[in-house]
Amino acid sequence: MHSACTRVECDQIVVLNHLTENESLAIKQVCFIEDLLVEELTDILVGLEQRISAYRNRYQELEKKRRRLDDEIAMIKKYLELAETLYRVEADKAKLASLSSQIITDEKGIRPLPVTDVTDQSREILLGKSKYVGKSVPEAAYQILREASRPMHAKELLQRLLEGGLQIKGKTPLTSVATSLKRDKRFQKVGPNTFAVMTQELTAVV
Repeated sequence: MHSACTRVECDQIVVLNHLTENESLAIKQVCFIEDLLVEELTDILVGLEQRISAYRNRYQELEKKRRRLDDEIAMIKKYLELAETLYRVEADKAKLASLSSQIITDEKGIRPLPVTDVTDQSREILLGKSKYVGKSVPEAAYQILREASRPMHAKELLQRLLEGGLQIKGKTPLTSVATSLKRDKRFQKVGPNTFAVMTQELTAVV
């Protein structure tokens, strides 16, 4: 498709070719139509470029969310399977305990059926790895510091938070933890990136 001609070019065509009035009018109409087509096509291309850019950005955002959701789903699935296994084992233990209580003892006495506690490790893993799931960073950190009864560096807090199943958002989790505690009045900064729980007296003053 050749490029659209301008009005000046149309006039030049009319003059150079000594066209009649009807012929010159037809030439000008063709040029006018071509100008409209070019403008329309340009608008369409610009609109499509904008849509492509918007769709690409939205796709990238959703892709990031999907990766985060995949990680959370995998973690929850693991805890669900572990909890279901723990439930079945505990249910079996309850049945054994019920049966053992019905055993008639002789003169020496028969000990109840031994119930091997094979779930201690599973229980510890389940409760430990999901201890802080659903909590905010300040809430979980407050619990950690209260239980430890000592100040902790943000790096150590981050490690315990991750071990407890808490998902830390942001590209720099360590900075996110430190910033969250600085903004919370329940915490006192006692050193470089080191925090402690405010005492009742200090909290009252604040």
